[in-house]
Amino acid sequence: MLLIIVLTVHVIVCGGLIFLVLLHSGKGGGLSDMFGGGLGATAAGSTVVEKNLDRITLLAALLFTISSVSLAFLMDK
Repeated sequence: MLLIIVLTVHVIVCGGLIFLVLLHSGKGGGLSDMFGGGLGATAAGSTVVEKNLDRITLLAALLFTISSVSLAFLMDK
C-alpha cells in the first residue's frame, strides 16, 4: 500500500518537475515571460516571478529526490 502511494506521488512530482523546467526562460526568453518575467529582467537581473519559479522548481526537485530514494528502499524489501 505504501509503495502505491509513494509511486503515485513520484509520478505526479515527475510531471510537475517537467512542467516547471519547461517554464524556465532560456537565452531568448521562455514561457515565464508570459507571466511578466520579461518586463524588469534587464534592469534587475531576474524578476520576482523567475525567483519564485526557481524556488518552486527546487522544491519539486527535492521532492523528486526524496520520492526516488523512498522508492529504492521500498523496492529493496
